[in-house]
Amino acid sequence: MDSWSVMLPVEVVLVARKPEVFVRAVTPEEGRRLQKITKTSRQPIRTRRVIVVMASAQRQPVPAIARLMQVSEAYVRQVIHDFNERGFEALDPKWSAGRPRKVDRATRERIACIARCCPRDLGWPFSTWSLSKLREVLLSNRIADISRETLRKILKDEGVSWQSTKTWKAGTDPEFTAKMNRVLDLYDHPPADGRVICVDQFGPLNLQPRAGRGWVPQRNPKRLRATYRPRS
Repeated sequence: MDSWSVMLPVEVVLVARKPEVFVRAVTPEEGRRLQKITKTSRQPIRTRRVIVVMASAQRQPVPAIARLMQVSEAYVRQVIHDFNERGFEALDPKWSAGRPRKVDRATRERIACIARCCPRDLGWPFSTWSLSKLREVLLSNRIADISRETLRKILKDEGVSWQSTKTWKAGTDPEFTAKMNRVLDLYDHPPADGRVICVDQFGPLNLQPRAGRGWVPQRNPKRLRATYRPRS
């Protein structure tokens, strides 16, 4: 029996491949600007988009860029399309407003005002505020029910920070200002035929006041008079 070779029809299926996407031609000036952004930008999102654009300008395909940056191919194509349409403006991240604040403006100002006051002046048996104590006072008086971290952020936004108390001294002599100006003038204009001899007095250390800490406006520490006054 003769063997017959049977030719079966072969159906060839062509899978459509997405066309390669590249950024438009980048001028030398734009290339230098992109390189500068990668070195100076402090925004990771902007830096990542710049690297995608630079890699595409070097004719790197989208899948290779996606593997390099560990992002999706859709993200790479979107960055390329946005840069082609809007240029460098497309590299800046668009921050959303986020959820609305739980504490209104009036309450935030009231919290900052309470933090700047001495607790004893408000009837509380301690001299300084801690975040925990301040939170308990706000909660017990139904002013605000917030966490310590939220309270810390509110104080920072209102310009209130935790600082050490600074001390200062002043003379009790009614002619102190005139004498001080005379001494300072000698420092700046010493006599040509004489010498200026400076004598200072250093008081005992145990008479110095011990500075505390508290919540006060930023760059404006609380001042405590350091002049010693003996008890009669």
